[in-house]
Amino acid sequence: MTETENSRVGIKVWSDYVCPFCMLAEGPLHEATYDLDVDIEWMPFELRPHPTPTLRPEDEYLPAIWERAVYPMARRMGVDITLPTISPQPYTRLAFEGYQYAAEHGKAAEYTPRVLRAFFQENRDIGQLDVLADIAAELGLDAAGFTDALAAGTYTKAHQEALRIAKAHRISAVPTIIIGERHRLEGVPTAAQIRTAVLDAQAEPAVTRGATCGIAGC
Repeated sequence: MTETENSRVGIKVWSDYVCPFCMLAEGPLHEATYDLDVDIEWMPFELRPHPTPTLRPEDEYLPAIWERAVYPMARRMGVDITLPTISPQPYTRLAFEGYQYAAEHGKAAEYTPRVLRAFFQENRDIGQLDVLADIAAELGLDAAGFTDALAAGTYTKAHQEALRIAKAHRISAVPTIIIGERHRLEGVPTAAQIRTAVLDAQAEPAVTRGATCGIAGC
């Protein structure tokens, strides 16, 4: 086996659809990896699972954190993002079960960024099944099949299993990015930080496996 064959790096990105920093992390992630051999997997993490009350944009906390942190970072990064007015903010379990459907039908990579944009750029209530079905249809998925599956709880077990993976990795904040099972980045990283971690992870197999030539070849 050659070094090149060993170089593909897995990247797991834990996020929640109501986390603005998760949307802001998209740009650096793409910039850092667009020309590298990586497999990016979006992973679920519910910041406020039911029955924990979700946040309200009319309360003091959300406008304050957006003014202090979200809007300045978004302006620096050139990202169009606005505090949604939906109150209270939606629970995201259903949207994550939709992710499981999308993943099973080959649309995992497109689904998460589209749901984030729906909430933060289009002010759509992503806790509603009809909104999620519209997004599914935009992505070329069968909206009726998507709706039936989510209504029946077909992907509830898969989502719960994914949450157990988050717990096993001790995820407590999002975005959290784990690269090659050895580099952990919490918060919105720079593209340079991500790229350095990916290149390091690519190099690691060559070191641990020797990257040498033997009698069977190189």
